[in-house]
Amino acid sequence: MNKVLPAAPFDRILRKCGAERVSEEAAQELRDIVEDIATNFAIEASKVARHAGRKTIKEEDIALVARTPNHF
Repeated sequence: MNKVLPAAPFDRILRKCGAERVSEEAAQELRDIVEDIATNFAIEASKVARHAGRKTIKEEDIALVARTPNHF
């Protein structure tokens, strides 16, 4: 799957959390991990919405997935 998020915000997150320097590969790796987690959340939230008879994913669907053990 093509990545949709840029790596630069992840570089900023790492720096904000104390890193003095961040390699491009490190920022890309963090981006890849976060995108994978977000993709899994979206898939599960979509299933929750469909189970509830809806096409629209709502905030509560995301919250339910987040509370579910082993959601990713």
